[in-house]
Amino acid sequence: MNINVLLVDDRQLLLECLSNRLNKEPTIRVVGVVSNPEFLLHEIIATSPNIVLMNIGMKLVNGIDLTVELLKNMPHLRIIILSKHDYAEYIQAAYNAGASAFMTEEKPIQELIFTIKQVYSGHKLFPKIEVIKIDKMLTPKEYEILKWIAEDKTNSEISEEMMISIRTVEYHISSIIRKLNVESRVGAVVTAIKRGLLSIK
Repeated sequence: MNINVLLVDDRQLLLECLSNRLNKEPTIRVVGVVSNPEFLLHEIIATSPNIVLMNIGMKLVNGIDLTVELLKNMPHLRIIILSKHDYAEYIQAAYNAGASAFMTEEKPIQELIFTIKQVYSGHKLFPKIEVIKIDKMLTPKEYEILKWIAEDKTNSEISEEMMISIRTVEYHISSIIRKLNVESRVGAVVTAIKRGLLSIK
């Protein structure tokens, strides 16, 4: 039985190279490539992939946001996040978003093939990161609040959107500011964008 894989990246050349290489593997079949994330949902419905292989850092939107959105409606979907960097923030964000694996682009193709097969079998594969760094990562709720802040929402508006008290919102914002080692809401957004946790829209 073939493992059907959908590739998502805004670099067309990389998509073609990766597709050609993966299709040489007897048990893997690339069912589609998506260079524009706007067409991702349509392509998933059309091709029914077992696994989505997605880059974390695309120009229009990042792979973390896409992972969260996809898994809300398709929790069975297995997503592998690819990245140029193995920053602890990226790894933890991918894990929190519900991805099945994270690996850097520099890894050999055979390791990627191994990861695809392992994820298809139900395993989760993430690089080990220092526990001291994990403690500083944002929780899913903090990440959601950070995205609302990036959209210039007030504490009151975030409270209404998330159906939590303003005091709780303020608590989470203080935690975000502390974890990102910044001094303000604006600083938190800027730092998150630099680290690839948020996309510039």
